[in-house]
Amino acid sequence: MNISVLGCGRWGSFIAWYQATQLKNKIISWGPQGDYSYEVLKNTGKNEYVTLDKSIELTCDLQYAVTASDVIIISISSQGLRGFMQKVAAYDVKDKIFVLCMKGIEEATGKRLSEVLIESGVKKNKIAVWVGPGHIQAFTQGIPNCMLIDSYDPALKKYIADSFKSNLIRFYYGNDIIGSEIGAAAKNVLGIAAGVLDGSGYVSLKGPLMARGAYEVGKLIKAMGGEFSSAYGLAHLGDYETTLFSEYSHNRRYGEMMAHGARFEKLAEGVMTAKAMKELGDKYGVELPITNAVYEACFLSKPFENGNGAEKCMEILLKLFDREIKSEFNI
Repeated sequence: MNISVLGCGRWGSFIAWYQATQLKNKIISWGPQGDYSYEVLKNTGKNEYVTLDKSIELTCDLQYAVTASDVIIISISSQGLRGFMQKVAAYDVKDKIFVLCMKGIEEATGKRLSEVLIESGVKKNKIAVWVGPGHIQAFTQGIPNCMLIDSYDPALKKYIADSFKSNLIRFYYGNDIIGSEIGAAAKNVLGIAAGVLDGSGYVSLKGPLMARGAYEVGKLIKAMGGEFSSAYGLAHLGDYETTLFSEYSHNRRYGEMMAHGARFEKLAEGVMTAKAMKELGDKYGVELPITNAVYEACFLSKPFENGNGAEKCMEILLKLFDREIKSEFNI
């Protein structure tokens, strides 16, 4: 299989490594010239996560990367997808298969990432999403995990999952692309909340966070036309260990450092996703107390001013506890 991986950051470089070393596919890895991640790989052949296999062709020529392969995997910042697709769509992509290996919701519109692709001119039956748990640092040590492929097209879903499986990643077929995308994006918001609990010394609240978090995400998925149960699958609850507990989780680290009044400088997709989810909750009339708390912490409380992150986060936590008592389940 000829595959182009667009994006050569943390996940993009891993995907190229995985496809070349585990599946022996012919891989083109693209990154923009001058971009730090691309230049590091160009100059050294490796980054802090992987060493690129010699068979991988690294390029900064987007037209070549898009036109040379039948399957295009995209792994970039979710908020930059629409602008990036304007460049990609300038080339002939009508028969290309697109696989999104990224987790987020477009903040400006509330659109799922597959919807952004459709609005960018990609055929609906040519889109798949690759989500679920896993850390690069574990995969490269040979530690396996389970992930999910979902699509609007059942045949494409099966084709991608069957083609991408290995002893390192066991894939499952998703049954709800709305739930798979929203669940995958939302787990990053819960990751920030978990980090705040770590940083505040309230680790024991992670149990309730997981239970109530999955419940509110399931309600949002259902309101948007998906299946409530998807919140309890690999895309969301199944990704909690890697997002809410792992030292490698960017979103958990963001929350933990925020609770200390410090900034985490690497990409944490959950920040903008919290804003998008709050707006979706308002739009669909779904109460999202944990999501709204993360939104308040990230955007309204100014936790980085005067190093008072712990105080601000505690105020928000106490507001969650002060809410009226409700039934645990009311689907």
